[in-house]
Amino acid sequence: MDPVDSITAYHQVSKHHFHRPAAGPGRMDWANQPDPFRRYQSAPILPLERVPPLDTPRFEATFLEGMIEPAAVDRHSISQFLFDSLALSAWKRLGSTTWPLRVNPSSGNLHPTEGYLLCGAVEGFCDNPMLAHYAPREHALELRAELPAALWRRLILKSPPQILFMGLTSIHWREAWKYGERAFRYCQHDVGHAIATISVAAAALGWRVRLLDGWSTDQLTALLGIAHPKATDAETADCLLAIEPQAGIVERRGPANLSDWPEPARWYGKPNRLSAESVQWPELAKAERACHKPLTSGRYPKEPPALPELPVGKAGFGIRPIVHRRRSAVDMDGRSAISRDAFYQILRKCLPGPRQVPFTALPWTPQVHLVFFVHRVQDLDPGLYLLLRDPSAESVLQAALKPGFAWERPSECPDGMKLYRLAIGDARELSQQLSCTQAIAGNGCFSVAMLSRFEPALRENGAWFYPRLFWECGMIGQQLYLEAYANDVAATGIGCYFDDPVHDTLGLEGLDWQVLYHFTVGAAVEDARLTTLPPYPGP
Repeated sequence: MDPVDSITAYHQVSKHHFHRPAAGPGRMDWANQPDPFRRYQSAPILPLERVPPLDTPRFEATFLEGMIEPAAVDRHSISQFLFDSLALSAWKRLGSTTWPLRVNPSSGNLHPTEGYLLCGAVEGFCDNPMLAHYAPREHALELRAELPAALWRRLILKSPPQILFMGLTSIHWREAWKYGERAFRYCQHDVGHAIATISVAAAALGWRVRLLDGWSTDQLTALLGIAHPKATDAETADCLLAIEPQAGIVERRGPANLSDWPEPARWYGKPNRLSAESVQWPELAKAERACHKPLTSGRYPKEPPALPELPVGKAGFGIRPIVHRRRSAVDMDGRSAISRDAFYQILRKCLPGPRQVPFTALPWTPQVHLVFFVHRVQDLDPGLYLLLRDPSAESVLQAALKPGFAWERPSECPDGMKLYRLAIGDARELSQQLSCTQAIAGNGCFSVAMLSRFEPALRENGAWFYPRLFWECGMIGQQLYLEAYANDVAATGIGCYFDDPVHDTLGLEGLDWQVLYHFTVGAAVEDARLTTLPPYPGP
């Protein structure tokens, strides 16, 4: 089957319907739950510093590139970078059971995403270029290989000095254990969340992040050393990010020839086994094969949209306490409201304007737009709204959406923000029904459906572009998390929703547009039974 047809078939079969959910395990096999921590046994350990989340730099300045003086690359800054992006943020306890939370969110707190650091020699830290796996439980790096000089030279071609690279991979079994066929989608959400946390952590150090999107899956698998033979432990290479401490030009394309790839002389460590066995999901395996990426140029034909630059606010708090305090709300009170100004500020951070972190990491024109179910925003009518993240899509979406929608600009909408009111009315019950009847979607101040350009994007680029649509959604979700906390409310991602009923609500037909993620923002209701413990040293 053509790869685009294959991934489209996966997307269709992994949809939830009112009377038929996507295929899942049907029960929680606790005895076989995968270990949430990948470790490389016997690999040399490079301990990192646990840097307290201070009030500098300021929250607002972090989201605009060039506002923060770049930090030097050393053991302290690398420790800070990983501590603010992929580390543990807390432990929770209920009775005799404890479980960890992380800075980067994850569907079901299952954390399929693994991170690998590639860097050159850093004085006082490593004497040679190296590849290391990040171990969040210990906040340490596990040395996987010392990189040959020829390989490092090829990696840093046309790059600024002291450049770092982060490779991200997914262990799909961690999500499939709970979610079955739909797990591939959730893993891609989590990659997007991780790209955003890495981008924000880098920006807080004055660094910038760029996705190197030319690399093939085979190249990344070889580079990251993740061709593990055990099926239960299988990792899939997702992407490579360049972290630039200084401005420069990064070559977005991977090396064109694998035949002369300089292998490390020695690989350190053996991957731990995550569970005794795994359940194979044929449709998920088909999705993996369809999204196997070839070597490409890493460049995309369209320029990013011309949006106004984000104004830098005067918030008197730092970015790092917000990053480490972020949680996924499990319930919302159904009463609290936010101001219209706070709502517009949250929307601003979801737009890909010039120098706008984290979206500067992505090389393609925005594919995802946001449909809001507004419940309780002061001075704003409840109802259905649409935020365009690429203004050039307006006429296409107007033709695709329900003809009766109003397309009215709401009052006091900021200049340059393409926000439209589609319909007025109480949308609480509707949003709850569409989000798999989860009350939290109607109890927040608003909920969001992320609407992506779909089949045309796959036909233009290839089936391998399918995960990238979910990455973009995950990055938007991370912005919603951080902005919610900055405005004294909370948020949570909702991966369970009834796909085609959402499309029916919007009047969409066919596969040109598909909803890929839901979110809700509101006042969290805390569970008094839970005890919060510090992340390190942990229980």
